[in-house]
Amino acid sequence: MREFERAAQQAGFVLDDAQRQAALRLARLGADMTRRRGLFSRPAAPPRGVYLWGSVGRGKSWLTTTFYEAVPLRNKRRLHFHDFFREFHAAYHRNRGDSRVTDRAVTELLGDCRFLVFDEFHVHDAGDAMLIGRVLRSILDQKITLLTTSNYPPAGLLPNPVFHEMFEPTIKLLEETMDVVELGGGRDYRAEYGSGAARSEFERGAYLWPGTGEQLAEQGLTPPEPAERQPVEVGGGRTVPALAVRGDRVWFDFHDLCDRPYSTGDYLAVVDRFPLWVLSGLPRLAGENRDAAQRFANLIDVLCDRDVRLVLVAEAPLDDVLRGENLPLDVNRTASRLSLLSATADSDAH
Repeated sequence: MREFERAAQQAGFVLDDAQRQAALRLARLGADMTRRRGLFSRPAAPPRGVYLWGSVGRGKSWLTTTFYEAVPLRNKRRLHFHDFFREFHAAYHRNRGDSRVTDRAVTELLGDCRFLVFDEFHVHDAGDAMLIGRVLRSILDQKITLLTTSNYPPAGLLPNPVFHEMFEPTIKLLEETMDVVELGGGRDYRAEYGSGAARSEFERGAYLWPGTGEQLAEQGLTPPEPAERQPVEVGGGRTVPALAVRGDRVWFDFHDLCDRPYSTGDYLAVVDRFPLWVLSGLPRLAGENRDAAQRFANLIDVLCDRDVRLVLVAEAPLDDVLRGENLPLDVNRTASRLSLLSATADSDAH
């Protein structure tokens, strides 16, 4: 617990009641893991995991980072759930001839891991839902202690009413095998204090509207020419059209990237190849279909988590873009992340 208090003091704030309760539960988890395992021993029964959830900016990532860095375990891993599941799909494909393909794929990825952290655990894709359930069961069967962070309680996962019922066994599994800890309260520490670190590459990006030539020039950009349009590979012989590729910079149009059925895995396949992205043509999401809006939210997650600089060119201020119906399920997180970008508006656009 002292580690949390010391880290909070260094970051310039005091733990609130909900954060203190969550920190106490994590401290108990750390004590259980080190007491039962020592540094190198392997227990017969792992400590009960923790499912930590709460709204954007409540300190989930900060608590998790502080805890993870303090736990003196050798066989620990921390992964963004998007990244893990993309790698799992590839491992699943490699082992598809095995009767225990899920277990084989999990073992291939995690090896001798005894403590696993999943950041940003959420389920929106019905096609992945059943597979996620099998993955979680395999992780638990392999006696791996799990800590997850999420914006949702277990019962809020896969919220689409058409598919939610089929995910209920996995929800029950989470609730029965992990302590569900809510990080309640309305205070947004991310907005008040930021990350407590130097500005990230993502934060060095910009939100421009309506995207005049002068605004683009201030970012060192010139509009793409029609002849610059080219495909960018996402794997499996599939491509996504780019308006321009200029060295380590790529320029996409919103409709090319979000109207089409690209997955988070597709975005991940492209993101590490270009440290600077430009996404233009961002409309008011209320006028788009919900799938396109959700893909946009997933893309922002990927770019922020990978710490890629983004210049976003929109037709309206951010508040207007994210207002109305058909919004992403994670619209609050999307808004919080986009608020990190420097906003620039043309005075004539008001």
